[in-house]
Amino acid sequence: MTGKSPEVIPHTPVVQDLRAAREIFWINPYYRATKEFKEAQFGISLSDIHDAEERLRRFAPYLAKAFPETQPAQGLIESPIVPIKRMQSYLESRYGVQIPGDIWLKCDHQLPISGSIKARGGIYEVLKHAEETLIKQGLLTREDDYARLKDSSFRDVLSHYKIAVGSTGNLGLSIGVMGAELGFQVTVHMSADAKGWKKALLRSKGVEVIEYTSDYSKAVEEGRRQAEGDPRCHFIDDENSRDLFLGYAVAGLRLKEQLEKLNRKVDADHPLFVYLPCGVGGGPGGVTFGLKQVFQEHVHCFFAEPTHSPCMVLGLATGLHDGIAVQDIGLDNKTEADGLAVGRASRFVGKIMAGLLSGAFTVEDAELFRLLQTLDHAEGIQCEPSALAGMAGPVRLLLCKEGLQYIREHRLEEGLKKGTHLIWATGGSLVPEEVMKDYLSRGK
Repeated sequence: MTGKSPEVIPHTPVVQDLRAAREIFWINPYYRATKEFKEAQFGISLSDIHDAEERLRRFAPYLAKAFPETQPAQGLIESPIVPIKRMQSYLESRYGVQIPGDIWLKCDHQLPISGSIKARGGIYEVLKHAEETLIKQGLLTREDDYARLKDSSFRDVLSHYKIAVGSTGNLGLSIGVMGAELGFQVTVHMSADAKGWKKALLRSKGVEVIEYTSDYSKAVEEGRRQAEGDPRCHFIDDENSRDLFLGYAVAGLRLKEQLEKLNRKVDADHPLFVYLPCGVGGGPGGVTFGLKQVFQEHVHCFFAEPTHSPCMVLGLATGLHDGIAVQDIGLDNKTEADGLAVGRASRFVGKIMAGLLSGAFTVEDAELFRLLQTLDHAEGIQCEPSALAGMAGPVRLLLCKEGLQYIREHRLEEGLKKGTHLIWATGGSLVPEEVMKDYLSRGK
């Protein structure tokens, strides 16, 4: 328990369902289907996202040299989108519902370097910090060929600087691998939920891993505290980082290009529904912000969380954001979806999502494993449990009375037939074979 006074916790039906660890589907009553996004309202604009995209393009020649797996995309960190027709048929058969439109998978589990959505924000912030450090010392200009950063002289300079982060697993993996490659001294503060193989992989890269018996919030708190006293240490704050957020938001620009190449429209007659697994909120929040900037009222984003760690929907539904934790309503914040094992949501992200997010839903761990096994069987695609949180989204939208009401209110009945459902897969390609076998056997 975190000591939250019971008097300040709203006793609404959704909070009661969350308290009982029941699966819920929640529609955001503050959602604004607006065509305009006022820059001053968020302090982040579309031009900021374009700036982040340009920075990633400057680093592309370096990434292509440092990580050969990025060479097919000329050093860009991006993933494909693929149709999953057999998985769609399974969902329709199992739940007894016809899903209008087509279900696609955004394959962020295949993102190069660290194999998860965290490669977007985490790697971006490390690259930005490296760029700023080297420019400040007069060793780099934005007009340079960044491929020269592979030279050992730059590693020697950056080896005098430190990076710290608190993580449940995938963010630490992204920052650790990228930071160590550039030469930084990296410390990752890992919560008890982090998988052993992720810690081992980080240590094999020369990253210092500090383990905690408590949850994610404690790991972040300790990482922040230790970094505060060291002027050469840059703390990457998963709860409040603008740079992480912008790195994720670039996905909106990239997805627009991908859909256009596939001749898939997104407009009033062809709505886009996106289902994103959510932990503290930075990854899905940044992606949602980028998508809303690009597609505006024609994209509808929903967050998916474990029934025992629904921190974002709890913060949004109560309006308390980071002022309430799942432990305050009696939940234990324990889930096999380690990337989503977060008890208290980001206030920074929650405030931005308050008017942009269409809704959220929760999923039991057992369902994550069932869907994981089925995705492997139906499509030959392997993801970690966290990445399957969004898979039930289209079904829940169509079967829950709240989802049907949302469809009616926004006049989406006809558009659904020509629309796109996009499940955002967040991690899995680096999972060791023996661990994946265990996941699949549990799914059966």
